Amino acid sequence: MRIVEVETFVVGNPPPRHGGRYFIFVTVTTDGGVKGVGEAYVATVAPHIVADMIEDVANRFLVGENPFNVESFWRRALGSGYSLRPDPTLCGVISALEIACWDIIGKETGRPVYDLLGGRVHEGLRSYTYLYPRGEDAYAPKDGPNLYTDPVLAAEQAVREVERGFTAVKFDPAGPYTVFDGRQPSLERLALSERYTAAIRDAVGDRADLLFGTHGQFTPSGALRLARRLEAYDPLWFEEPVPPDDVEGMARVATGTTIPVATGERLTTAGEFATVLRAGAASILQPNLGRSGGILQGKKIASIAEVHQALLAPHCYCGPVVAAANIALAACSPNFLILESIDDWSGFHADLLETPIRWEEGMVIPSGEPGLGVVLNEDVARANPYEGAELHLTPALEPQPASEGLSP
Repeated sequence: MRIVEVETFVVGNPPPRHGGRYFIFVTVTTDGGVKGVGEAYVATVAPHIVADMIEDVANRFLVGENPFNVESFWRRALGSGYSLRPDPTLCGVISALEIACWDIIGKETGRPVYDLLGGRVHEGLRSYTYLYPRGEDAYAPKDGPNLYTDPVLAAEQAVREVERGFTAVKFDPAGPYTVFDGRQPSLERLALSERYTAAIRDAVGDRADLLFGTHGQFTPSGALRLARRLEAYDPLWFEEPVPPDDVEGMARVATGTTIPVATGERLTTAGEFATVLRAGAASILQPNLGRSGGILQGKKIASIAEVHQALLAPHCYCGPVVAAANIALAACSPNFLILESIDDWSGFHADLLETPIRWEEGMVIPSGEPGLGVVLNEDVARANPYEGAELHLTPALEPQPASEGLSP
C-alpha cells in the first residue's frame, strides 16, 4: 500500500465564522483508492501558502510511502532541513497529513482510530462552547454594548447555552491581545472581568463550569492580580495567563492561584508539553491536534499528562476534521476532561461533512465508523473557496495603552 495522491482545500467559513475565517483540509489517497482526510491549524502565513507547504511536505516524505508508517513520516518531516524542533507552521502541515494517515489506517483495519490507540474509555465526551453572539459575524466591528464586554448579555447567553445542554462555557473579557504581550491588565479590565464572571456564575449557578480564557496577554504579576479577582467564582480554569513561551512565569501563576491553569493551543510536540508539566506550569493541557503534531503526538501528550496527574482538554478553534481527531484522542484517554465544541457542530461545520459530528445534550458521541468517522463533503469545500487576504486570527499589531478601555 502506498500514498499516490494528495489534494488540498482552502475553505472560506461564511458568517457567523465561528471557528475562524477559513479551514485548511487535505485528502490523501492510496493506490488502493482509500482516502483519508486531515486538517491543518496554521495561521502564520496565508492559507494558500500553507496548502502549498502541505503538498511539498507530502511529495517529499509521504507520496510513495506506506501510510501506516506514521512515526517514520513524522520524524523525517519534522527533521526536514535538519531543524528537528518545534515549528508551529511545519507542525501544522505535518499534523494535517498525519491525521489523514490515521484516517486511512482506521479504514484499512476496519476500526475507529481510538480503537487503535488503546480503545474507547468514554462513551460520551463532555463539551463546552465559547459564548458567541447569536447570529452575528464573529469578525464584524463591535460598536456599543456587545456580549464580549456586557456582563448582562453574556449571562443571558450563558443561560441559553446551559439550557441547550452545555455544562461549561468559555469567555475572555480580559481585553485585547497583541503581539506585544505580556502587560499589566488595566483597572477597567480587572473590574470588568470580575463583574462579567460574577454575572455568569450568578446566572448559571452550579449548572455549568466557567472557563476563563485569555490569550497570554499578561505578565505573571498581572495575571495573579486578575486571578485574585476571579477566585471567588471558582472557574474550572485560567487559560494561558501569560505568553506560552514563559513557562517559568506560568508556573508562578499556577502556584499563586487556586484556579487550575490551562495551556496548549499554541504549543507543538510532546516535548513542549513535557516542559510545561515538568515546570508545574499547568494542570490542564489543550493541544490542538491540527497544530500540535497530529494524533500520535496527541496520544504521547495525553500519556505524559497522565503521569503528571494533568488533564486533557483538546482545543478546537478551526474546522470539523481537527474536531474528529480531537474526539478520537479524547475517547481513548483516561485523563480526558472536556472537549472544545464549535456551538453544537451544526451550521457550516455540519455542511462540510457527509455525516455531521454527533452532539447530544452537551456531549459529543464518538463515531463507531472506521477511521476518523468523518468524510469531507468535497463539493461543499470546493463551492466555498477562501478568497480573502486576512489570516485566520489577527491580534493587535501595536502595543496596547496602559489603560485600554473597554473595546473588544
